[in-house]
Amino acid sequence: MRQDVYDQMTRYIIENQNSFYRLAFSYARNKEDALDIVQNAVCKALDHCESLRNADAVKTWFYKILVNESNYFLRKSKREIPVEEEAYMDIPYYERKYEPADDLYDEIGHLEPEMQHVIRLRFFEELSLKEIAEVTDTNLNTVKARLYRGLKLLRENIEEVSL
Repeated sequence: MRQDVYDQMTRYIIENQNSFYRLAFSYARNKEDALDIVQNAVCKALDHCESLRNADAVKTWFYKILVNESNYFLRKSKREIPVEEEAYMDIPYYERKYEPADDLYDEIGHLEPEMQHVIRLRFFEELSLKEIAEVTDTNLNTVKARLYRGLKLLRENIEEVSL
């Protein structure tokens, strides 16, 4: 039976690898880091797939691992101190107007982490609200509230910048 779960997990990972990369990239904003996040998540999932109780929950179980790996990467990268001389150079500040081509990832990155998770999982990965609640271990109504509040703040931030 465990071999069946392992085989199901490997098939799911292979079929959805682009989606996993896209989600990891939305956190890391760097190709190499996103690939590392996905690789770590895949390794953890395959190492621990015997602990999966319900074989039908492969999707939400793996997304939970991937989101946790992404969060771990973000926490770890905040602790790192750049040692390159370029990191200490002054970068001039200039104000610019909002352009429709501006990166939505940046605007989402200004939201609280809980809202970011819900928005990324809902719109980038097209998970249902129930699946998001399972991935984030939160109540369904909490997910709905975070999604509504996050979209409202996102709209306000975009409108504010465009003025």
